[in-house]
Amino acid sequence: MRALVDAAISLGPAAVILLVLAVFVLPLAVRILREYERGVIFRLGKLLDAKGPGVIFLIPLVDRMVRMDLRIVTIGVAQQEIMTRDNVPATVDAVVYFRIISPTDAVVKVEDFLKATSLIAQTTLRSVLGQASLDDLLSQRDVINKKLQEIIDRQTEPWGIKVTAVEVKDVSLPDSMKRAMAKQAEAERERRAKVVNAEGEFEAAEKMVQAAAMIAKEPIALQLRYLQTMSEIASEHNTTTFLPLPIELLSAFAKKG
Repeated sequence: MRALVDAAISLGPAAVILLVLAVFVLPLAVRILREYERGVIFRLGKLLDAKGPGVIFLIPLVDRMVRMDLRIVTIGVAQQEIMTRDNVPATVDAVVYFRIISPTDAVVKVEDFLKATSLIAQTTLRSVLGQASLDDLLSQRDVINKKLQEIIDRQTEPWGIKVTAVEVKDVSLPDSMKRAMAKQAEAERERRAKVVNAEGEFEAAEKMVQAAAMIAKEPIALQLRYLQTMSEIASEHNTTTFLPLPIELLSAFAKKG
């Protein structure tokens, strides 16, 4: 640097002026913006336009640039105490995804777009979830997320912000409510088990009635069943002794009775 100054002095006053401009003025006049950045330019306090990406030239002490990031921003909504439509207390939190689509509106029309979007998300979360029942809050999360996204996006649109998604992250219930829900689920499982058992008994009785009707219609079926039972007993290799009787003998006693 010392050698550069000595060389400029040796070349004369014009070289010194150019060196001063290069060292002090050029950093104030040139800005480099990345692909995802835009610069909102103000000249003497008046809005000019949003420029970028690439190299931006400013007039020192006259122009002022506000750098804006166009990538998707993620903010967490702090836990909110709500009361559902069916008077159940719950604690919920959420995540909001949004991006800037109009850098000039995000700078000119709102003081702090991050804080404003976060507060809008908090109030909308309490309002929407307070109108939903506990069952909807637990089972219809997609519908609630879509409704939250539409409401928040509609409110932030004048600020040049596009809300792409809202996700309810967690729903915490009191311990007493969790125990009550566990008892309800257990009672529901017991009810379903009893219903299934009763349906099985009904089907078994219906099949037995059909079998009895078929045996009454075709007596030979009873003899076949009798022989099958004898075969099953004989195949068990036990010490049981049985004496087969003719079916006709039993049928004679049945008719006499």
